[in-house]
Amino acid sequence: MYSLQTDWALNYNKAMKINVPHIAKLANLPLSSAEENSLHKQLEATLDHINELNKINTSEIKETNEVNNLFNICREDEVKPSLSQNQALMNAKHTHNGFFIVPYILEEVAT
Repeated sequence: MYSLQTDWALNYNKAMKINVPHIAKLANLPLSSAEENSLHKQLEATLDHINELNKINTSEIKETNEVNNLFNICREDEVKPSLSQNQALMNAKHTHNGFFIVPYILEEVAT
């Protein structure tokens, strides 16, 4: 019914220790001890739920990548008249050589 890989994954998830401080460090999340304990309980509950779902035999279920029977409804690209460059830049506060000038949103980080 289950593949060896699935059985191993089920047993492994039950026995593994979740290293919440390491996960928090990878995610750059400063957590208090209370938050670590809370997150550990939540992650265990999530893994338990996944284990329960993994027990369901889905071998007879047809695979699908969507459930709404939607089709690609995008239209073909059409070239239409648009604003000229001068018209597009007409109300801009700052321009340079035919381009918009906008404030920086990212900072350069020294390595």
